[in-house]
Amino acid sequence: MKQLHPLMFAGTGSDVGKSVVAAAFCRIFRQDGYQPAPFKAQNMALNSYATPEGLEIGRAQAVQAEAAGIACHTDMNPLLLKPQSDHTSQVVLNGKPIGSKSAYDYWRRGSSDIDFRREVCQAFDRLAARYNPIVMEGAGSISEINLRDTDLVNLPMARHAKADVILVGDIDRGGVFASVYGSIALQTPEDRQLIKGIIINKFRGDLRLFEEGKRMLEEICGIPVLGIIPYFKDIHIEEEDSVALAQKSMQLAHGKVNIAVVMLQHLSNYTDFDALEQDPRVHLFYTNNVEDIRKADIIIVPGSKSTLHDLYELRRNGVAQAIVKAHREGASVLGICGGYQLMGVEVCDPDHVEGDIERLPGLGLLPVITTMSGEKVTRQVTFRPSWGGGEMHGYEIHMGETRPFGEAKAAPLAEINDGWADGYLVDGKCMGTYIHGILDNSGFVDFLLQPFADKMEQAGRPFDYQAYKEEQYDRLADYVRRHVDMARIYEMLGGEDINQKQ
Repeated sequence: MKQLHPLMFAGTGSDVGKSVVAAAFCRIFRQDGYQPAPFKAQNMALNSYATPEGLEIGRAQAVQAEAAGIACHTDMNPLLLKPQSDHTSQVVLNGKPIGSKSAYDYWRRGSSDIDFRREVCQAFDRLAARYNPIVMEGAGSISEINLRDTDLVNLPMARHAKADVILVGDIDRGGVFASVYGSIALQTPEDRQLIKGIIINKFRGDLRLFEEGKRMLEEICGIPVLGIIPYFKDIHIEEEDSVALAQKSMQLAHGKVNIAVVMLQHLSNYTDFDALEQDPRVHLFYTNNVEDIRKADIIIVPGSKSTLHDLYELRRNGVAQAIVKAHREGASVLGICGGYQLMGVEVCDPDHVEGDIERLPGLGLLPVITTMSGEKVTRQVTFRPSWGGGEMHGYEIHMGETRPFGEAKAAPLAEINDGWADGYLVDGKCMGTYIHGILDNSGFVDFLLQPFADKMEQAGRPFDYQAYKEEQYDRLADYVRRHVDMARIYEMLGGEDINQKQ
């Protein structure tokens, strides 16, 4: 195939849809016979994923790699920042944590022995040598001119990659003319030359009514509008931004199995529940309302970036007691990763890995105790559940060691193919695991739902989440194709000046 320029989707702000648009183009290029790969130099997210090599990257790049039909790799997201508080983040470089930094120290960069810019550029160069084209994603707004000298992910990265940049603006939030024009006007003359096109995202209404707006935008910016993508709700692509979490369901529903995900302050990897959200047999919602928790059929305690702090909050706000009471009254409880840890008898942090709290009593639903450690386990796993059945798949990203408490005997939930045991299974209504993605396996979901078979409207229809995701990527690609000028984009990526063809 012809060698194409790298393509970067930059944004007028956060949550304008860059990640989803990049995923769409990864699938479009794959459908058209190319071998694309995603790239985001620096990502800030609590939703992460384990690569086949057992290293950690942002979830969005794992999703984009899936859309491209390739295995994810740390070169796709060499620098990941995982917020730990309002001021500090864990820094993950090339898939491995290298410590925590305050925002001031990180952006000042003078306190680091590591040349982050060199690291992310080298990762891009390795990726570009293997794939064609590279679909790059910027971060936040490109107009944060106070961060220009330290920016690793937007226009400085595009300069290194010699990428063609398409600016994505969100018309749904209003002010799209000012945000697009201002974002371009605030760039240096050198960077302005990199921006080759504009995509207007999340349009509502009749597209014909924006024809004049499109012409005016092209006139004032001097750059072609290459697409206007209407807002959609019926295509599901996993998202990692906390804004997406805020839009999820927060209440009970009638006639289905109600699954409550406990809304932890430091909830991480909420994409664990995307498969269940699409399962027609259940209604999944997020809550820390004690009355809703007591009414739920299944309660899931999710992963946390700060297990002890979240455990303290659950005890303070009464949610811990509500979970225990609901379980006594018949609800199932599943803990995943940090949720598994806090379902035990006690969580200990003698070395202050997470913070100042050294130990707290857990929910006492599982006879296990967890001791935090500074070493992070990150790997993809293949496993067999203890109740039988075929192989299942998931991944681990956690810190800490969990073992049976006192005289309790081991009762693993699953056996991993390398011989390790995972989790704890009391019975079909009380269990914990370190495996993220376990709910993507239909066999495990069927086991979890089995006690509520009489309540399910469509109990005879197991849900194939992998097939569903593939269908959604194809639908997304077809939808975006219809609303962008792919011919001109291919001309641009092939080196032609599309400004001359307006």
